[in-house]
Amino acid sequence: MTDLFERLAKVFRASVFRLVATAVAGFVLIAAALAGLLFWQSNNVLTEQVLVGVRAEAEILKREAAKGEEALLAAVAAVSHPEGPGLYFLADDEGNKLAGNLNRLPPEFADSPQGGVFLYVRENDESTSGRLAVAIPVEVGAGMRLFVGRDIEDQRRYADSVRHVFLIGFGALSVLGLLGGLAVSRFILDRMDEISHTARSIMEGDLARRIPVQGTGGELDRLSQNLNEMLDRIEGLMRSLREVSDNIAHDLKTPLNRLRNAAEAALMDGRGEAAYREGLEKTIEKADELLKTFNALLLIARLEAAPLQDSLEEFDLSRLVEDVAELYIPAAEESGFVLSVDVAGGPVIRANRQLIGQTVANLIDNAIKYSRMSGPGSAITVRAGPLPKGGAMICVSDRGPGIPAKDRERVLRRFVRLEESRTQPGTGLGLSLVAAVARLHGGELTLEDNEPGLRAVLRLPERVVIGQEQCSTGDGAMA
Repeated sequence: MTDLFERLAKVFRASVFRLVATAVAGFVLIAAALAGLLFWQSNNVLTEQVLVGVRAEAEILKREAAKGEEALLAAVAAVSHPEGPGLYFLADDEGNKLAGNLNRLPPEFADSPQGGVFLYVRENDESTSGRLAVAIPVEVGAGMRLFVGRDIEDQRRYADSVRHVFLIGFGALSVLGLLGGLAVSRFILDRMDEISHTARSIMEGDLARRIPVQGTGGELDRLSQNLNEMLDRIEGLMRSLREVSDNIAHDLKTPLNRLRNAAEAALMDGRGEAAYREGLEKTIEKADELLKTFNALLLIARLEAAPLQDSLEEFDLSRLVEDVAELYIPAAEESGFVLSVDVAGGPVIRANRQLIGQTVANLIDNAIKYSRMSGPGSAITVRAGPLPKGGAMICVSDRGPGIPAKDRERVLRRFVRLEESRTQPGTGLGLSLVAAVARLHGGELTLEDNEPGLRAVLRLPERVVIGQEQCSTGDGAMA
């Protein structure tokens, strides 16, 4: 019982319950006001109809009174039916009844000679509460008093039934509104508790925890999905941070030790000034490599944090790819490779020109570096163009050793290198930079099997394309 009371107290304190209760109360008050207005209006209409009928009969009897006392007595007797709705009472000055179906003058008229509402009992009626009626006096000349009325007991019963229905209906509506508020509040609080418990678990270190999604497609489900996507992103960043920390220890500690050892060796060299100069030159070269690594890290960090809109410009993607690829043709030929460029006219895209050019350079440089392992004569192909379903793509394929399918997602992270010895030149940031640029533009970088070799495909979304012509990419897999 204590738990039940605590849960109810929690529901009553919830802002959702207060909002629902306020809405229900406002609805009930407005509905009550409208119902009361309708009831009052309908009662006025019924009352007016009764009074119109009574006044019409009063005018008829007044005309009969002008014909004489006998004519009036006959007219009152003719309309005085024991069970009819019409009520009549004709008396002399002393109050003695002369005609009519009322057995006496209503005592309510003693203080209200203009008539009004009164209670009466019909002859042979066993009811002791009386029936409700309304009557008005009629001027029929000196020596007589005439009251003409109408039974309104049916109208009273109708009003009572409407009143009862009104009270029962609005009472039920209030209870149902309260129960509905409790149900809605309980549902919302349960979902909020799930989100709170998940957030608490994540704060305590369980980064893999996610908010349950019921699959209804409602607002809370959309909120849960967005929060889960945010948590996925945070978990990915935390995982990347741990990997970066580990890889920095491997990739930067060794070069720094070598840098220090080279400087120390130069100082200990007996050749003097020549040894110092040689040592400084090697130190500068190694420092440049370290600076290159840090610059790549800073660039990736800026890409993930800075807005893109301020640096967008429109340019021909194919022409940019062709220009960058031409710079690497001599380097490829020196390594014994054939670098071919296959681009079509367009598309024109709106993006950061410098970053897109940097991604193309990184992909080509990566292909040249790892194609050396396959020996001379290997082919590297660079393609660019529109996608049939919208968007644009840049593809760089080689005939090198490729990347196993299980490692293709991992190599897109910072400092990840499949070469465990780490003797080959490089920082492990090239593909990370390309992936960051792709995400910044709303696209994606995928690594595919070129059979043999690797095919790196950078796909840009349709929203960055300004204009394009339909053309073939020369590779059905890319389309």
